[in-house]
This record gives sequence, C-alpha cells and structure tokens, in this order.
Amino acid sequence: MRQMVSFTLQSAGYDVVIANDGVEALEIAEKSPDINLVLTDVNMPNMDGITLVKHLRNLEDYKFKPILVLTTESSTEKKMMGKNAGATGWIVKPFDPEQLLNTLRRVLD
Repeated sequence: MRQMVSFTLQSAGYDVVIANDGVEALEIAEKSPDINLVLTDVNMPNMDGITLVKHLRNLEDYKFKPILVLTTESSTEKKMMGKNAGATGWIVKPFDPEQLLNTLRRVLD
C-alpha cells in the first residue's frame, strides 16, 4: 500500500519521503521542517499513527501543517481519536487515487 500511495503522489508531481514506522516518521519530521504535509497510517509498528500525530503537533514546525490519516480503520471512535490528536483529515482504505490527490490539493491550498 505504501508503494502505491508513493507512486500516486510522485506521478502527480509531489516529492515523497517514506518512513517505515511512526518512530522513523517522527525522526524525519524533527530533521525536516520543510515538509508540507504528513500522510500516515493508524496501524504501524513501534508507534501508531495517532501517537505520531500527537507528537507531530507538539513540534513547532508541525503545529499547523496538514496531517492526513490513511487507514482501514473506519470507526467513529478511531476517527475521533485522530481528530483529538490533531489530524486534519481521515481517508479510509481502499482509496481512489484521484480522491487522495483531490484531498491533498484541498488541504494544501
């Protein structure tokens, strides 16, 4: 799935940085204040996506950047957890590539 998302975004002209888990994503974010948007899954090893969102929102450079959660989790409870953590939006897999791109364009504008 990660490769498909990356391919979709790169094909649309976006630069993509990939992390293998939430811990690595946080390390990358701490060293890369110029990232414009974070797209994460909820279910990841070492640090889940909700925890990642919370940590990112505590970083000065990521307080107001869009953070989208792409996941198979569609429960209202999980969505509220994401929203309360600071997620900008929630996209349920499987996703339509055009829907993903439209969502990215909308939150980046």
